[in-house]
Amino acid sequence: MILHLILLSPLTPIEDILRHVLDWFHGSVGLTWAWSIVALTVTVRLLLVPLTVKQIHSMQNLQRHAPEMKEIQKKYRTDKKRQQEELMKFYRENQINPAASCLPLLAQFPVFIALYLVLRQFSKHPPGGDLSWLGKDFVPDITAHANAHWSGYVLLAVYVVTQLVSTMLMSSTMDKTQRIMLMVLPVVFVTFLLNFPVGLVIYWVTTNLWTVGQGLITRRLMPKPQAPERRSSRTPPKENEPEPEPPPKPAEVPAAAAVPTEPRRVRRKKKRKARR
Repeated sequence: MILHLILLSPLTPIEDILRHVLDWFHGSVGLTWAWSIVALTVTVRLLLVPLTVKQIHSMQNLQRHAPEMKEIQKKYRTDKKRQQEELMKFYRENQINPAASCLPLLAQFPVFIALYLVLRQFSKHPPGGDLSWLGKDFVPDITAHANAHWSGYVLLAVYVVTQLVSTMLMSSTMDKTQRIMLMVLPVVFVTFLLNFPVGLVIYWVTTNLWTVGQGLITRRLMPKPQAPERRSSRTPPKENEPEPEPPPKPAEVPAAAAVPTEPRRVRRKKKRKARR
């Protein structure tokens, strides 16, 4: 119990802030509690924009140095320890932070736990207002566990799909370890979400949809590194590129004047008469 209080006490201020934000969206804006969670998620992602910008810059830096990193991996492929040391040295020299792509995800975990505490209080002391989402036939109660109604399984399936799509959109700039971790994470996380309130699943589905949209925009802003173009003599020159000068022609040697040659006179040796 004491350990539980020690772990959760730092989250109490975050829990109070989330409760006030949800009360404002519900009471002042007029949203239902479920849509208030969606609005809260969007607000959290807007506050994480500075981390997102840092993440994009880190991804661009990784993409720019990807060929050099592959050369290091290829050079030390038989010595994994040396390969890791050389990569870390390369990261320091070029100011690359491979973990920067995970910062927005890690920053949301305190919010996730604090929102869980808020929804747990909702289940113990139900607030006034509608606790359903998209009609009572779909999600009758956002404080109920995800495995208590068929809609919870539908939302969990949407969560897994959106998480995998967002991972694939960012996988081009991740190393193999990060890519595997983010691909396995939703599958493992589902086992925990089954016993969590549906409101938390709504939170993660909303944040994943935000991440997918962010990934699509990032892909358009981040061109893939192009390999150097192989030019041949038949390849036409690009625009504004001067045409290569033709190689100098060899100097023409004037043809020698035809001089009539006289036939050689064959001198016949006179046979000496043998003296008798």
